[in-house]
Amino acid sequence: MKLVYQGNEIGLTHENESALDMFGEHIDSSADKIIACRCNNEIRPLDYKFSEGDNVELIDLKDNDGMKVYIRGVLYLMAMAFHELYPNALLVINYQLFNAMFCELDNMKVTDEMLQNVKNRMIEISRENIPIVKKEMTKEEAHEFYSKERTLRGILQLENPLKDEVSLYFCKDYFNYFYGVMPVSTKYINLFEIEKHKNGFIVRYPDKHNPSVVGDFKDNRKFLAALQEYDDIFEVMGVRTTYKVNKLIEEGKAKDLILMSEALHEKKIAQIADKILKKPGVRLILIAGPSSSGKTTFAKRLGMQLRVNGLKPVTIGTDNYFVERVDNPKDENGEYDFETIDALDLDLFNDHLTKLINGETINVPTFDFKEGTKKYYPEKTMHLSKDEVLVIEGIHCLNNKLTASIPKDEKFKIYISDLTVLNIDYFNRISTTDTRLVRRIVRDYNYRGYSALETLKRWPSVNAGERKNIFPFQEEADVMYNSSLVYEHNILGRYAIPLLDAIPNTEREYSEAKRLSSFLKYFTPIENENIIPNNSLLREFIGGSVFDY
Repeated sequence: MKLVYQGNEIGLTHENESALDMFGEHIDSSADKIIACRCNNEIRPLDYKFSEGDNVELIDLKDNDGMKVYIRGVLYLMAMAFHELYPNALLVINYQLFNAMFCELDNMKVTDEMLQNVKNRMIEISRENIPIVKKEMTKEEAHEFYSKERTLRGILQLENPLKDEVSLYFCKDYFNYFYGVMPVSTKYINLFEIEKHKNGFIVRYPDKHNPSVVGDFKDNRKFLAALQEYDDIFEVMGVRTTYKVNKLIEEGKAKDLILMSEALHEKKIAQIADKILKKPGVRLILIAGPSSSGKTTFAKRLGMQLRVNGLKPVTIGTDNYFVERVDNPKDENGEYDFETIDALDLDLFNDHLTKLINGETINVPTFDFKEGTKKYYPEKTMHLSKDEVLVIEGIHCLNNKLTASIPKDEKFKIYISDLTVLNIDYFNRISTTDTRLVRRIVRDYNYRGYSALETLKRWPSVNAGERKNIFPFQEEADVMYNSSLVYEHNILGRYAIPLLDAIPNTEREYSEAKRLSSFLKYFTPIENENIIPNNSLLREFIGGSVFDY
């Protein structure tokens, strides 16, 4: 067996020994913070004992899976410190922000003194080098354990019919459940910050690209407000956790849950249409958001609401405005970069926008992707009437460079994303990125002929494009639209789980497929899809929509 790190073989492994047993010094001295290993394409802790023939790779914080392990560890450490210092605090881990996790206390006021005490205790625990040990119990043993301990930490596992055992991570006398692999000891969780933010606090962790420093935190005010708005709504609805959603479904209340969630969407879309009408002079509506946010359905439903308000939406695409192929920028690998904004003929695009808004007629180009050039046809013209408004949907729509010639007061920018606020429990959040990925897996299989494996292989590059072209501009939006549906995982799981489970462990994406599949199995399936409205955003992914795509 060979042990590999960053593509290089660093030594031989032996049966019944772990990476930590054989290469502890190398692991401890790693500048990029080695935190776990990938054994036969499955994420394992560093003390995992290998078997004959295993393929083993060490992973650090520059690896997405490695960063997930570290984040779980630092949140575990924080929860442990709170438990020791403020045992009555009702801690809730809410949302992932920019290089940080936003948390709140449901029953206490967060103070600077409190957070300093927690940080100091976290540092002490880290320096104590205490093992974090995973213990498994049968459900019978777990029932007895929880009746004695009288705690909710990890109790949701008892409700999961697909789990035969209950897992808890122990660190001395403290225990908690975090979904996924954890660091093997507190000494590996030694870089973090904790500070007050809004009505709660943030836990900051290392920068993925430079793990030796804590990542910069960017205060995305509008983004956080959009998350908190839905969090408040879900709390009123009584559905902040998976357990509560599952309970309603098991009680036969799935239809009410679906209709309430859909009514919330319709209300928000109508409010956005009203805001557009109240902003005089708007001639251009720009819609941007990351992959699988539901932009297409949102744009169609917004168009219906705009018509109710007396505005007729007219779409214009950016795909026909690429620069000539010889002028297209190239990426660091020498390949044409079609995602950069500089791949668009911005001068021509802005000239055409200006002419349309001024009432002139334009000859819209047709880009020939095979020849790499724009072509013009006499019959392909466009004119904008006074009661019409231009709608553009695309990755660059929030970047002012795209529409630089149009005055700000004539534009209305919308950011849309599936901003998931539902948690598995109070310590395990559901990632917004995970939800979008599951949506995309289902849609790619249903409509694009891609397997779940192919979607998982493409996802890192999709994310990279989003981080470069979309996320930096999200605060430029006039409004943010949250496309999440509280019941969507209970529907999507039925489609995605078989696709994910079909990925063999010979594939590098196996660990991610297994993680997503296991996560989706926490949701009670909704068997009757007929109760989902045919204009639902979810129909864009599972089919049966009234809209044409």
